[in-house]
Amino acid sequence: MLQTVRIWDAPTRLFHWALVVCVIALVVTANVGGAAMTWHFQLGYCVLSLLLFRLVWGFLGGHWSRFVHFVRGPRTVWRYLKGRAEATAGVGHNPMGALSVLAMLAFLLLQVSTGLMSDDEISAAGPLTRYAPGEWISLATFYHKNIGKYILLALVFTHLFAIGFYFFRRDENLVKPMVTGDKQLELAVPASMDGMRQHLLALVVLGLCGGAVAAAVAWLEA
Repeated sequence: MLQTVRIWDAPTRLFHWALVVCVIALVVTANVGGAAMTWHFQLGYCVLSLLLFRLVWGFLGGHWSRFVHFVRGPRTVWRYLKGRAEATAGVGHNPMGALSVLAMLAFLLLQVSTGLMSDDEISAAGPLTRYAPGEWISLATFYHKNIGKYILLALVFTHLFAIGFYFFRRDENLVKPMVTGDKQLELAVPASMDGMRQHLLALVVLGLCGGAVAAAVAWLEA
């Protein structure tokens, strides 16, 4: 018998869609340039705050949002690829999806970090440029503009391809649970906590992460 199980808690879902909006806006503002670069930097700070939140939430969030419940070793990934994974492997992030999530988080952090040290030598310079050696600034700028963004675009398109593959070939909608939070499952699996207490905790964590980023940027620009 199918039962409705809360897989993705509200903070995880809001993080996901907020990150989507910010990344799209970052691409747009980067291509527009000029005065839009002010927004580009502000959006970059928002992404950094969101990423810090997700790292913390990977330890405090709902059951299936915690790293311990979806990060798997090479043996588990190999078994999944050979079709011999555990029955619960696809409840939250499957082993391949977990690798995609970790790659996205890592390269977004790297992109934001190099953005803080980038200088277009026209009107936009990151807050770390006044403290970093010229060689570092050149390397960070080159990576940010010519390498990092294409790696992220490749990860995004891979993510979209995977969504399409699971929808059309495996009849599994990966988007709906990230909207509603729920999955229809035959398995008896733990549900993610998603009550008011979790929501308040998430607000505190996000506030602390955003405050830390704002304070750091203000200190660097002082």
